[in-house]
Amino acid sequence: MFTLVRSRVRTAVLALSAVTALACGATATTGAAAAPARAKQGPTSVAYVEVNNNSMLNVGKYTLANGEGNVFDVAVIFAANINYDTGTKAATLYFNENVQRVLDNAATQIRPLQQKGIKVVLSVLGNHQGAGFANFPSRQAASAFAKQLSDTAATYGLDGIDFDDEYAEYGNNGTGQPNDSSFVYLVSALRADMPDKIISLYDIGPAASRLSYGGVDVSSMFDYAWNPYYGTWQVPGIALPKSKLSPAAVEIGGTSQSTAADLARRTVGEGYGVYLTYNLDGADRSADVSAFTRELYGSDAVYAP
Repeated sequence: MFTLVRSRVRTAVLALSAVTALACGATATTGAAAAPARAKQGPTSVAYVEVNNNSMLNVGKYTLANGEGNVFDVAVIFAANINYDTGTKAATLYFNENVQRVLDNAATQIRPLQQKGIKVVLSVLGNHQGAGFANFPSRQAASAFAKQLSDTAATYGLDGIDFDDEYAEYGNNGTGQPNDSSFVYLVSALRADMPDKIISLYDIGPAASRLSYGGVDVSSMFDYAWNPYYGTWQVPGIALPKSKLSPAAVEIGGTSQSTAADLARRTVGEGYGVYLTYNLDGADRSADVSAFTRELYGSDAVYAP
């Protein structure tokens, strides 16, 4: 997989506050109203966070110096897994202890981001057990897993689900190989279960190339799709408008600032509406982030720990 690096075993308008001056007996000026913050202009910025090692709250620590609000619009919890129960012979949704901790502490790990206007999405990834998005044996099996996903989004107040068809190792535990109907059934059921939430596609794996079956094409059911190869430009192979696609993908701290800037410049120049980033950690990455925000939004990024 090109230069994709992932550990396994792998942003809302900035509110301007009016400060009341009380020192030395001064009183606030009642007739003056604070000017409203400017709306952010430019592509949607996405940040994947490896929660095995880093906090989701890092996504909310970056704002634009020009006063247009958050750098990041979508934060992705990376990652839950699709596992296989050998007893029931069914796919199950699994959270390792770090993902579970984020979900259980949604009040402190997810809500603060949402209160800033940042959407929080859960990514789901294969786990070497043979279960994947592309090998459900029936429509009923696909719908059952979709229900697990939508129930999770509802239970924890998430804004959506992201599909990443890697590491499934189709065939393990006697599971089937990818088929043409599975992902279509899954996405159709999930969209029916959560019509107003985000469904995004990490454009990789067998599922990503199986978006049409039996006269149904699920491409339009996705809100976003992005290139999975960091440091490169590759238009996702899905029939979505440019406003929903990210051909650019960067690893923060792993992709050079010059490359990140070039990819951002190309994103704007070619009219694409999304810019994907991966592996935002807890360090001050304002220099790396500013490299692409200057091109996307005409502003440096400010880090507030």
